[in-house]
Amino acid sequence: MTFTTQIITLYPEMFPGPLGTSLAGRALSEGKWACDTINPRDFTTDRHRSVDDTPAGGGAGMVLRADIMAAAVDHAVERMAERLAVSGEPVEPRFSDEKRPSTSSGLAAPSTVRPEPVEGQLAHATGASTGSARTGLPLSQAPILAMTPRGKPLTQARVREIAAGPGVTIICGRFEGFDERLFDARAIEEVSIGDYILSGGEMGALVLLDACIRLLPGVMGASSSGDDESFETGILEYPQYTRPQIWEGRIIPEVLRSGDHAKIAAWRKQRAEEDTRLRRPDLWERHRDTPDQSPSGAQEKDKDKE
Repeated sequence: MTFTTQIITLYPEMFPGPLGTSLAGRALSEGKWACDTINPRDFTTDRHRSVDDTPAGGGAGMVLRADIMAAAVDHAVERMAERLAVSGEPVEPRFSDEKRPSTSSGLAAPSTVRPEPVEGQLAHATGASTGSARTGLPLSQAPILAMTPRGKPLTQARVREIAAGPGVTIICGRFEGFDERLFDARAIEEVSIGDYILSGGEMGALVLLDACIRLLPGVMGASSSGDDESFETGILEYPQYTRPQIWEGRIIPEVLRSGDHAKIAAWRKQRAEEDTRLRRPDLWERHRDTPDQSPSGAQEKDKDKE
């Protein structure tokens, strides 16, 4: 099954960008993943195709409008649901009381009706608060993420969860960010890739996509290729060496040349822990307080006891 990605962005020409090369590019050409873009300006109704307005209460910059962004999100959810239905994934229809008209190209046309106000975070029909507010598509099945510095830090564990699903929709922020009512009315996960500011969410989206794509079956080759990398076990990876054996008077550690796999494993574990403690004390504190971990920090299931 193809991993479907949808990017809601004011700059669709930025995708797939660097993801059209190397491993991700090959996977794209092989159909292991698909990349589609949605421009919020296609859902505007004024001649200037405005997607933003001044901040309520005053202040610098502009804010992305909730009504325009919600229309783009609704279209993305509808399109994702249709694709998952074609692929055999169980989904429910997007709207129960309305259906957006189609254009000659077959894509849904922008709605001229502004989304109605929604009080609080609506729950999925099953009663769990994991679905999109106006859709029957479970958030856990094909999540909608918004790239924003106000979001929860992205982790390798979350990346693995997303990559294990059928796809993802990513909203790229711009200007001063989003009208907060967008998150009140739609089930959107706010995500940050770090404590720094970018010009927009597009670069963050590329980072997130690259992290997911490399985990798709067949992209990296052996499924265990990335198991020892930084963050997969909750700490940094051990240092790596390769030929030449001696370079500028510096020699590869003797233990790595010994051929003793047990000693090599012990040395790597020790160095990974030491480097994490010195370079990332935040990771080290979490690691010390966590039981034995499987890749990405997921706790291994207890074996059945007789």
